[in-house]
Amino acid sequence: MFKIKAADGTNNLCGGKIAKIRKDKKLSQRKLATKMQFLGFDVDHYFIRRVENGERFVTDIDLVIFAKALEVPISDILSIEDL
Repeated sequence: MFKIKAADGTNNLCGGKIAKIRKDKKLSQRKLATKMQFLGFDVDHYFIRRVENGERFVTDIDLVIFAKALEVPISDILSIEDL
């Protein structure tokens, strides 16, 4: 079965940007997961790792929660130039 992948072979376009924003804000993966949990999203730091490493597909719901938890607009996480 055909699977859609990013040009670099990962399962998402936003993992690297999420990692960069998280590190710029001096948040650990665990702290980011905790912030997302406070927003009602049941995740752990393994989820964050898998997204950042491109191992996990990311939904639009995931993007919204990441943007809220990181306190950035979605456009900072995902842009048309990534395609």
